[in-house]
Amino acid sequence: MARPAQLTTEMENVALQTVNQAQTARELRTGLSVLIPKRTGCTNAVVGELLGVGIATVVRMQRHIREQAYGTVKQKGKWGGRRRQLMSFDEEHAFLEPWIAQSEQGGVLIVPPIHKALEEHLGRKVHLSTVYRLLARQGWRKVEPDTCHPKRDEEAQVAFKKTSPKCWQRT
Repeated sequence: MARPAQLTTEMENVALQTVNQAQTARELRTGLSVLIPKRTGCTNAVVGELLGVGIATVVRMQRHIREQAYGTVKQKGKWGGRRRQLMSFDEEHAFLEPWIAQSEQGGVLIVPPIHKALEEHLGRKVHLSTVYRLLARQGWRKVEPDTCHPKRDEEAQVAFKKTSPKCWQRT
């Protein structure tokens, strides 16, 4: 069984103000998420059913009221981002430095050596798609060979086609 929420009188006062000044349904639910369990002793599961939200949302609303009551407002934007990152963006850039130098000299990069080096760097196995996502995050893209050589001579090719012997005929 989960431990009950610690709802104080300061939180109750802030919740009562929120309910009285609520302009949206969300603000009303946020205030009620504290008032209902404080005054009736209900669990968060019951409060969630009454408000039409999940238990996690009830806890989140209570945390919002707690932050208002005690002035410990945290930064917004905690929901997004890379939660399972193996390296930060700057660490990834530092990891790719040797290959950046090689590519600037005109070298062709292939993924398997980078994959092997990444596994050695991290000390664990990683899927090949991890390397492709890392390269994409760093602004790398797959460059495929062109359909023709850049130094080709089209006139020489046309002349060759016209003057070359037909090898497929019997002589």
